[in-house]
Amino acid sequence: MSELVLFDVEDAVATITINRPEKRNAMDEPTRDAIREAFKEAEEREDVRAVVLRGAGSAFSAGGDLEFYSQLDMVEGLKYVQKYAEGLYTFVERISKPTIAAVDGYALGGGTEIATACDIRLASTDAKFGLTESRVGLYPTGGGGQRLIRIVGLGKAKELVYTGDIIDAEEAERIGLANRIYEPEEFEEEVYAFAKKLAKHPPLALSLAKESMHRGLNMEAGLGIDRVAGGILFGTQDQKEGAQAFLEDREPEFKGK
Repeated sequence: MSELVLFDVEDAVATITINRPEKRNAMDEPTRDAIREAFKEAEEREDVRAVVLRGAGSAFSAGGDLEFYSQLDMVEGLKYVQKYAEGLYTFVERISKPTIAAVDGYALGGGTEIATACDIRLASTDAKFGLTESRVGLYPTGGGGQRLIRIVGLGKAKELVYTGDIIDAEEAERIGLANRIYEPEEFEEEVYAFAKKLAKHPPLALSLAKESMHRGLNMEAGLGIDRVAGGILFGTQDQKEGAQAFLEDREPEFKGK
């Protein structure tokens, strides 16, 4: 793993840390490559059941490299979006395991975009969110605008994209962008308590639930996979173990089978 992105696993939770604190964890191309590799490793490892994405130091991520962006022409810009913006965030979104963006400090531009690609956003009260691209003549082409519509609704998404306004954690929670917020002194403990809770749940059930809900953005397709997923899950060992443990009033031991 690159020094630009740290990777650690404990209690079935993988922590992926963007490690450029001197740049407020801005994501240049090597950093984006390292983020992709870290999520790929988390996806492939059987000892990982939940993933936390965070930033080193006092920021989650200040987004992209504006100096680099200014040098791109249209063709170069399209290639960049396909691989390093939309391509990366879609890769993160499609990881089968539950993902948590632990947002402490600034999450701007691409920082908010990659956070919206995660399943859950947990924030410190010091967090700041913003799709600020319109301020520099850009649009959140990594899919952040599309995802924001589904998270906060069309009207609020348009407001945030059009204005490029930066909002605090309380406002982010109010509109649904942040699932939960915590005081700084309890933030890390609460994030990992939440992640460990997810890691204890049956992995096949969460994976199929995630795929089903994503496809459910198209209701007809979503209902179809709901039927298939339900049938599959009823035949798994984990479902049987979960039911038996409930009946015996004990903690289940899920095996991912």
